[in-house]
Amino acid sequence: MQENFSLKPYNTFGVEAKAHYFTEVSTIDELKEALIFSKTNSLQLLFLGGGSNILLTKDFDGLAIQLNLKGISEEHISENEVLVTAKAGENWHEFVMYCLQKNYGGLENLSLIPGNVGTSPMQNIGAYGTEIKDVFVSCEALDLENLELRTFSLEQCRFGYRDSIFKQEGKGRYVILGVTFKLTQKEHRIKTEYGAIQSELENLGIKNPTIQDVSKAVIHIRQSKLPDPKKIGNAGSFFKNPTIPLAQFEALKQQFENIQGYPNGNMVKVPAGWLIEQCGWKGKQIGNAASHQLQSLVIINATGKATGKEIFDFSTEIINSVKEKFGIELEREVNII
Repeated sequence: MQENFSLKPYNTFGVEAKAHYFTEVSTIDELKEALIFSKTNSLQLLFLGGGSNILLTKDFDGLAIQLNLKGISEEHISENEVLVTAKAGENWHEFVMYCLQKNYGGLENLSLIPGNVGTSPMQNIGAYGTEIKDVFVSCEALDLENLELRTFSLEQCRFGYRDSIFKQEGKGRYVILGVTFKLTQKEHRIKTEYGAIQSELENLGIKNPTIQDVSKAVIHIRQSKLPDPKKIGNAGSFFKNPTIPLAQFEALKQQFENIQGYPNGNMVKVPAGWLIEQCGWKGKQIGNAASHQLQSLVIINATGKATGKEIFDFSTEIINSVKEKFGIELEREVNII
């Protein structure tokens, strides 16, 4: 247990913030011990995974716990299906690569997403036509109220767009310890129709892609569009893509004929990056914070010296300008601490 501990290396924005107490746990028993300490001392809790989905706007006057639970196990349930369970502290991209090396399909479109396995169900991470819920079987979690283990099924997680029970009524009550996925061994479903995957494969001269080819294409696209957090502090996409009523979208189309949208019943998902770019934010910098020059959906710590509050205030200005121009209120995808 360490006091007055810097969390700068533990968040991908690279902002400076201190935790009153900090500890790293690698077993469930160590985790329970830390939780008892926090309860005894009436401390707030902050769980840290890969640090890729948080913005620390101030010092944390509580106990920050780095979850370092590691391990991957497999259970072959048929000739085509395998259950793969990864503990919460496994790096997400390394886990995807592990599965691809074994020719397990289902996660290839989610290559190079930052963070750890334990946080993947919380916001139902997704990219290029795939979401966690598509391959999710269950997750094991610790109930912070009674320190009992609980298993959540796919239905119980109530996944939505960047949403789950862990962001709603279960927020702050459970910590995810491990996740089980059902993946394919032979009959892979190749998804290339979303985003630029198909054109990227064509550029590589690949006509009949494998799951490994899809992963390579996704990695190349992400690397060409998104800044590396190890080089420029960021948390990936800062905002959710808003979903608005079809009638509102049609009205906006009368005014902005080039507006993009993906209809889903009576609702339309509008790309937040497009809205932000139309408001003139792409590449714009204020102080130490900026919108990335290639992807306006990403806010960066441009100088490496930005405070969390500076980045938060920058995001507020973007939200206000999009609402003023389009009447759409953007929602932050990143957790604000």
